[in-house]
Amino acid sequence: MKVSRFQSAIRLIYPARCTFCGDLVDSDFGLCGPCWRDTPFIAGQTCHACGVPLLAGPDAPDDTLTCDDCLRTPRPWRQGRAALVYGGNGRRMVLKLKHGDRQDMAVPAAVWMSRAAKPLLRADTLIAPIPLHWLRLLKRRYNQSVLLARALAAEVERPMCPDLLIRPRATPSLGGMGRDARYATMEGTIRMHPKRHQRMKGRHVLLVDDVMTSGATLSAATHACLAAGAAGVDILVLARAAKDT
Repeated sequence: MKVSRFQSAIRLIYPARCTFCGDLVDSDFGLCGPCWRDTPFIAGQTCHACGVPLLAGPDAPDDTLTCDDCLRTPRPWRQGRAALVYGGNGRRMVLKLKHGDRQDMAVPAAVWMSRAAKPLLRADTLIAPIPLHWLRLLKRRYNQSVLLARALAAEVERPMCPDLLIRPRATPSLGGMGRDARYATMEGTIRMHPKRHQRMKGRHVLLVDDVMTSGATLSAATHACLAAGAAGVDILVLARAAKDT
């Protein structure tokens, strides 16, 4: 595709820079060589339920590979995928997007997530973000999961409903909690928006979030979708926390 004179002029004034370090790169939202090497993209064989990378034999079918966490805690959703491991640049990207007001990072993140999402997408897929309680949304000013879901929907050409789910009850931060405490804290805290049932009923829902640790939040959201009549639920996150990161 040819670059217009206007675009060329814009590039002269505002040259493309690396998403992480700010060095000059060839295209918008790209990464420089060193940052690309330091970004823990997930590739190869992964857990079918959460997307964490696995070491498995070359003949193992992808739809049966399951990590230890998902064996211990069966997931209510069908399949899950992640674009990055939550470590190094993967962790920095999540924190900058969530707390550093780097909303521009949602665009390259969605491109990477779209590649991971290929086996999850169906013709009737409806994309929905994990919701925030209104007090946390007021404090943060935006929901990073909505930014990711919106950019992903544009990338994969699927509809997105930003308020399919709601979070009417505030919960404390899950950071520092063990698995059981996380699940107990999140139980029943996410619900279907009372005016969105017909939008979702009978469709497959792809839940989008920035990071998966224990899966407690995604489980609560999945149960809400299934209880409201979703045909099935898959999950997609920007980064998956792994024990060796």
